[in-house]
Amino acid sequence: MLRAELPLSCLGRSLLLLQLLLPPTSAFFPNIWSLLAAPGSITHQDLTEEAALNVTLQLFLEQPPPGRPPLQPEDFLGRTLLADDLFAAYFGAGFSSRRFRAALGEVSRANAAQDFLAASRNDPDLHFDAERLDQARDRLAGALRETLAAAAAQDHALARRRLGAALHALQDFYSHSNWVELGRQQPHPHLLWPRRRELWSLAQEGDPTCSDCEALSCSGNLLGSTLLTSGYFGTHPPKPPGKCSHGGHFDQSSAQPPRGGINKDSTSPGFSPHHVLHPQAAQLALLASIEAFSLLRGRLGDRGFSRLLDITPASSLSFVLDTTGSMGEEINAAKIQARHIVEQRRGSPMEPAYYVLVPFHDPGFGPVFTTSDPHIFWQQLNEIQALGGGDEPEMCLSALELALLHTPPLSDIFVFTDASPKDAFLTNRIESLTQERRCRVTFLVTEDPSRLQGRTRREVLSPLRFEPYEAVALASGGEVIFTKDQHIQDVAAVIGDSMGALVTLPLEPPVPAPGSAAVFSVDGLLRKLTVRLHGKIRAFRIKSPAGASQDHEEGVGPLGRTRRFGQFWLVSVAEPPQTGTWEIQVTAEGTPRVRVQAQTCLDFLFHFGTPAEGGPHPGLYPLAQPVAGLPAQLLVEVTG
Repeated sequence: MLRAELPLSCLGRSLLLLQLLLPPTSAFFPNIWSLLAAPGSITHQDLTEEAALNVTLQLFLEQPPPGRPPLQPEDFLGRTLLADDLFAAYFGAGFSSRRFRAALGEVSRANAAQDFLAASRNDPDLHFDAERLDQARDRLAGALRETLAAAAAQDHALARRRLGAALHALQDFYSHSNWVELGRQQPHPHLLWPRRRELWSLAQEGDPTCSDCEALSCSGNLLGSTLLTSGYFGTHPPKPPGKCSHGGHFDQSSAQPPRGGINKDSTSPGFSPHHVLHPQAAQLALLASIEAFSLLRGRLGDRGFSRLLDITPASSLSFVLDTTGSMGEEINAAKIQARHIVEQRRGSPMEPAYYVLVPFHDPGFGPVFTTSDPHIFWQQLNEIQALGGGDEPEMCLSALELALLHTPPLSDIFVFTDASPKDAFLTNRIESLTQERRCRVTFLVTEDPSRLQGRTRREVLSPLRFEPYEAVALASGGEVIFTKDQHIQDVAAVIGDSMGALVTLPLEPPVPAPGSAAVFSVDGLLRKLTVRLHGKIRAFRIKSPAGASQDHEEGVGPLGRTRRFGQFWLVSVAEPPQTGTWEIQVTAEGTPRVRVQAQTCLDFLFHFGTPAEGGPHPGLYPLAQPVAGLPAQLLVEVTG
């Protein structure tokens, strides 16, 4: 627990939070991987996440949830803050914190990357090293300004990267300088938004600051001056006589007199000569990080701050629309579905926080329209009309690429078209982009070989022309649904209602063989279980773990409700679904598609990384994808 008796006047909106939570802290290496080298340490990642949770709780306390009782500060006294607990308390049970944790992960990884990237790891201005304190403060303030500018421009990915860099420097100040050794018990008041204020009593070029220390632990090597200093690291810039080193195994300067160092980065004396002061350094770094988040909240406002950290359980909504002359029914269905989603979720935790619209019409695509206002989105969508002309292949994947680049991660993208892609060469890029952005893409295709009105066709069309859509859907966890005009509104409604914390349950075998059953398992964490079937299906039968069964007849049966829209079938299983092993048998012409989905609060985030070598600290360097021939680690974070 943070000590309630600390003077808190400098922390502004964070005053209340400093009386709440937080177990004692240690110090800070880049990320969790560093703990293998220094067990018990607190990392930059820990400090960043704890500070963000503090300010998020403050926001929740000051902005009571609509239709729910306000949160009470005493409910969080003495507890370690967890994102899942905060979301459950504020939004209600079952609402996922996955998007918030993913956004916070972007900030934390950008923070840790400052110790790994060649352009930043040895730059003293980015770590408050080598007594370059004024220069480092200017770089810190610049990174915060860039964070605000990027957030204002709706480039939240860039804003999170710049915020991570700013927090890294801010936290390093307390571990790399002698602020703690000077007896300071509050964060430096002039590091954030300096406004030309001095940092106070900086050691100058000729001022000796350290004495020689041969041991790993160097608790008495500072000369007792009241001047503010920091340690030199490596050989650039070279350490002048009488100056302090950073210290530790990776610091070449620590072997030159005066030997030793003053960093408080970890619990290990082998890495941190002033390891005994790591609790105080980490405590001040945490308070300073809370200040930084609070200042950003004040500048951006609650809505802007929530967008920066994705403090919402809701997916954003993104439509990619073919606007050629034959698409009148599909465009109308998209409008109806968008209005349904907006009206159904207005004022609820699941109201989309962001809307994206990308039209395409051969030979062009775009422009991208984005907004956080549902009314403006609806007005823009309502202005779209089906235009004449257009050859059968369209620039669909180019339009989808635009949507992916402008849609927040972990969102749903719906593509309405009746044409195959002219730009199939983009398939691999789109697959990679969906995985990078973690967006689920669903294609609603009303292609009908018998319908030629509104389309001209210059060549014989391949029966495999829709395979790029299949590949993108498979890579993103979405699906391709073929339907006809008379069913498009019903199918769109079914797909739109499935936005949320969906998981796809594995079938064994993945494609049911004729005359044999495929099985899937259901546990107690699943709800709203649905079975979707698509194709020329003659019959199917679903069997529950208790032995009850239901066939393809439409209507309500022993297991739930069955609906059919052309070649698309949907079985909504009655709540709660029975736990255990279920079976499904399908008789069809050709290969049917069977997809079993359910909602759950249990989910996970993951990223790849490789152990960093040659940097100032041990840690795990994040990778977008594993690299062939390079050792990689998979880090999984469970949510829910």
